[in-house]
Amino acid sequence: MNWLTNYVRPKIRTLLGQKPVPDNLWVTCPNCSQMIFHEDHRKNLRVCPNCGHHMRLPAKDRLEAMMDAGYATIELPKVPVDPLHFRDQKRYTERLRAARAETGLEDAILVAHGTIGGEKAVAAAFAFDFMGGSMGAAVGEAILAAAQLAVLQEAALVVFTASGGARMQEGAISLMQMPRTVLAVRMVKRAALPYIVVFTDPTAGGVTASFAMLGDVHIAEPGAMIGFAGARVIEQTVREKLPEGFQRAEYLHEHGMVDLVVKRSELKATLARLIGLLTAPRQAAAKRPTAMVLPLLPGGAADEPAAPSPSAPSPAA
Repeated sequence: MNWLTNYVRPKIRTLLGQKPVPDNLWVTCPNCSQMIFHEDHRKNLRVCPNCGHHMRLPAKDRLEAMMDAGYATIELPKVPVDPLHFRDQKRYTERLRAARAETGLEDAILVAHGTIGGEKAVAAAFAFDFMGGSMGAAVGEAILAAAQLAVLQEAALVVFTASGGARMQEGAISLMQMPRTVLAVRMVKRAALPYIVVFTDPTAGGVTASFAMLGDVHIAEPGAMIGFAGARVIEQTVREKLPEGFQRAEYLHEHGMVDLVVKRSELKATLARLIGLLTAPRQAAAKRPTAMVLPLLPGGAADEPAAPSPSAPSPAA
């Protein structure tokens, strides 16, 4: 049988051709090094079934997982490209072109409207794979557009953060987005609409220092890094050893900076429940009949219509 195995079978394979095996069939968990079949990895929303490590989820997949079927993304406002003509090792325009080709996105955020578990919502999801989810003028305009749409539709605003902070290639323009996004959040709050922030790994810099810390409810995914400056910079500044798990979701939850730490598989149901609870008073007030207020006479009594006198002739008479 050796001649069949060693000679005939290789010849047949050569004649028929052999399909190449894709390189992305398996994914390695960065936390436990477990090999995960790519289809299981996708169905499990990029969460390791062995150790529960939450890997980064692209913005499109995030919206697909969190929003109900039928949602729609909106076209974001256009902004000037490379207003400072910035160049480091590459031109800023080249970096933008490469990021757009790699991700298929116009910038580091997507905004969609629809429902989450049957509750009306506008969702903004950051794309960390687009220049580290950095916040420039386009992201600031997107947050503002999402807030305006939420007020227009009387819907909750949910933001999924994943960013390294402000975009250095836009200089002071990127820093201006911090107060602009704060004003966008204020617009939603003035309309008495829920504003929920979901921290994903990582959330840092100017995003943390602006709209991300202003939510009515702060939710974090397990193990997410949340902070302003990096841990190494803080250690060098304060000259002290930081505690274990510093700037992680669980640590911030223990110290009151985060309200909930929720697994990705449970996040959609949690968001739907929170939106329902936060919008219930507004819906009840809208259904409540408005009481008629009668003007008061100088004496303080209500100006009620007088009853006809028995001796007075009726209008028919």
